[in-house]
Formats: sequence, C-alpha cells, structure tokens
Amino acid sequence: MPRPSPSADAHRRTRTDHARELAEDYVEAVAELADEEGGCRVTDLAGRFGVSHVTVIRTVERLVAEGLVSTAPYRPVRLTAKGKRLATACRRRHETLVRFLEKLGVRPAVAAIDAEGIEHHLSPETLRRIEAFVTE
Repeated sequence: MPRPSPSADAHRRTRTDHARELAEDYVEAVAELADEEGGCRVTDLAGRFGVSHVTVIRTVERLVAEGLVSTAPYRPVRLTAKGKRLATACRRRHETLVRFLEKLGVRPAVAAIDAEGIEHHLSPETLRRIEAFVTE
C-alpha cells in the first residue's frame, strides 16, 4: 500500500464529517418539526429535505440503528435521549455560526444558509474560538 500523503488526514476527516452530516441534519429537523408541528412524520422530513419517502425511510432506519431516533409504523419519528443531545448541540453550533457570520457583516438570510454548509465541518477547537469571539 502506498504511503499516505500529508493531506490524507484532512481528507479522512472530511469523509467522516460528511458521514455525520446527514445524521445531524435529520436530528435537527426532527427536533424542529416536533417543536413547530407537535410531531415529525416521514412525509414532513421528505418535504423538508426535498427527497423521496423511501430515502427518508432508509435514513430513519439508519438513525434508529445508531440510537438517535425511534419510530414505529404509522407513528411519528421521535428523538431518543442521545438524539436530543445531538440535536441540541447541532442547533447551538448553527446559531453560533449564524451570529459569527452576522458579526462579520453577512446578511442574516445569507448567514443562515452559509452556516448550514459550514457547521458540520468545524473542529471543536474552532467552534470554541468562534463561541468566544461572538460572546466578546
């Protein structure tokens, strides 16, 4: 096997971040829909993400296996305690990034969209620095 290049760790981290990104987006959406609508159905998630019902079912099955959500036929998707912790952390990270971008002068609507793209790829160290910056 060839020796990995110096950038291999960065690429490996990016692949790991992408794998977590979907789970994080889903638990955030389940939490938001539960707050807004009183519950979260597969069709709600399909509409939120613009994907098929089948795609959502497959993703929810994966999240059930990871212990992040629970569901049953004809029942809403619910966050487990582990899923609630993840959703809370994701929401906090997103809000921190939005505040950071707005502090830089980015318009709120643009900041919200950009934060969605950035939030899954920050190291804990970078997030701590951004949190400290926005609370100064």
